[in-house]
Amino acid sequence: MITGISHITFIVKNLDRTANLFKKVFDAKEIYTSEEKKHSLYKEKFFLIGNQWIAIMESEAIVHRTYHHIAFKIEEQDIDIYLKKIKNLNLELKPPRQRISGEGYSIYFYDYDNNLFELHTGTLSQRLTSYEQADNEV
Repeated sequence: MITGISHITFIVKNLDRTANLFKKVFDAKEIYTSEEKKHSLYKEKFFLIGNQWIAIMESEAIVHRTYHHIAFKIEEQDIDIYLKKIKNLNLELKPPRQRISGEGYSIYFYDYDNNLFELHTGTLSQRLTSYEQADNEV
């Protein structure tokens, strides 16, 4: 039986640069670094963001940009705080997609390695309610 998400892994070109991004934008707590060891496929660092285990591994095998992403929940009153953090690191903001009223607000940005992140104010319940209302208006 699935009980939740164990961890999420990102492949990055520079562990230290991405570690700095995670700490400054997400207030991530670094809990492990392999240094030069490769217990797994590559050198790696582990973080806790909220209570979620996030791993980064260093490799040159970076994929092209897509809409694959991870979304972290934020409060609406914190939007400007996060926008400032992202701009201070010169990260590329992606224009938000069109939204249905009531589903929440999102900030999308790319890290240094084409990984897309979203900071979202809504909940699953709000999104489903918004979609249902939109469907009933048609």
